[in-house]
Amino acid sequence: MKRLRTRPLAIFVVWLPVVVWAAVIFALSATPNLRVAQADDLDFIVRKAGHMAAFGILAVLLWRALGWSGARRTMAWSLLLTIAYAASDEFHQSFTAGRHASPVDVGIDSAGAAIALVAVVVWLRWRGRRRA
Repeated sequence: MKRLRTRPLAIFVVWLPVVVWAAVIFALSATPNLRVAQADDLDFIVRKAGHMAAFGILAVLLWRALGWSGARRTMAWSLLLTIAYAASDEFHQSFTAGRHASPVDVGIDSAGAAIALVAVVVWLRWRGRRRA
């Protein structure tokens, strides 16, 4: 597949999902007193799994956009940018009623990003071996 690094439309198309997904995360962070289940234990598990999934998706979208944009070391950059966004997201939550900033959540978000990026590496290697 040819990379269209210089065409503005191609750049817009690959970065749009990143911006939209970051906006979804931002909107969820602005939701006061966010609960997804009545039982405290279940609510905790679902919310933390949601953190991991949301930031895992962001990391993969960043990896894709950075790769199409011609960046080097896309895995490292996507992980670092995701961690930075997770930290800024926690700061943002500190201004939302019923929410608080948590360094633990940044760690959970970072773990989700790392797991998703490792999954991408495994998938790429598996796909490469199948084609060989």
